[in-house]
Amino acid sequence: MKKNVVLFSTLASFLLLFSCKEDKLVEVVEVPLPTKEEKISIGSPNDVKADPGSFEMTKLPFNYDGLAPDIRTLTLETHYSKHYLSYTNNFNKEIVSTEFENMPIEDILKKMDLNNAKLRQNAGGYYNHTLYFNILTPKEQTPKDTLAGSINKEFGSFNNLTNQFKAQSEKQFGSGWVWLVVDRYGKLQITTTDNQDNPLMRNALIPGTPIMGIDLWEHAYYLDYQNRKGTYIDAFYQHINWEKVNEYYIEALKKVKKV
Repeated sequence: MKKNVVLFSTLASFLLLFSCKEDKLVEVVEVPLPTKEEKISIGSPNDVKADPGSFEMTKLPFNYDGLAPDIRTLTLETHYSKHYLSYTNNFNKEIVSTEFENMPIEDILKKMDLNNAKLRQNAGGYYNHTLYFNILTPKEQTPKDTLAGSINKEFGSFNNLTNQFKAQSEKQFGSGWVWLVVDRYGKLQITTTDNQDNPLMRNALIPGTPIMGIDLWEHAYYLDYQNRKGTYIDAFYQHINWEKVNEYYIEALKKVKKV
């Protein structure tokens, strides 16, 4: 039993400290570990509130056990109430008394100086996690309406989109994201970004508006799946809220004047 406690403590400590050597960015989130006699206490997402600032956290519309067993309670609780909360608070602090304080997040991401490492990491972390938690649902869905037609037209079928998205997610090396975006011409494309970057930033390989994204940082899955990233990708795909993705799709099309 003692060995298991030591192993869990070591693993949890590893999960909560990530660094990017190039930018010397460090993500540190303190999560108290249970002692031998304690049980892990899971709260409610409704109790999580960011410090006062320009941006708020999106509300999780289900409890932390809502995606279990595919994404377990402790993983979702840690991801939402520790990592997402940390990005939100840090982002708000970075923009106080700056030109970005009252600017929409999309405009901040497009205009900010990418050499500002703290703003880049935390603005991206806030935006990316907001979208991630907005497109999760306990019930498995498939695309409908306008989005379904466009997927069939541009990818050949929903299965083709699924296979390409999962394959790209498997190939993503290190911490980062894989996205389904609407590009400047109104076309659907799959693309990737490293760390907490996203396709709205000026360094994007394929610029566009994200309508779906999977978090491939280890904090999103390692407690559940360890090195079996592909199993997490499959689990995530079963909980995509395609109705919400369709809403994002329509909004993105309006921005490029395709509807």
